[in-house]
Amino acid sequence: MPLFWKPYKSEVTSFIEELKAKKPTLEAEQRAGRALLWDQHPDRAAQAEWREARVPQQPYVYQTRNDSAAGRDA
Repeated sequence: MPLFWKPYKSEVTSFIEELKAKKPTLEAEQRAGRALLWDQHPDRAAQAEWREARVPQQPYVYQTRNDSAAGRDA
């Protein structure tokens, strides 16, 4: 092992450390942004209401539905 051995540090790691040193609030801002979008508890009542209100899709979506002809035999 060399006398003046220095552990390797990538440019990316150096950049991130420099960025955090310049802006100490960066990590807290990132956590606040994450909490806004990801760290939320789902609203079970709203999900159940959404499932109940869902209208089933037709097998062929581009065909118009004709209710009057549905009861007739072709």
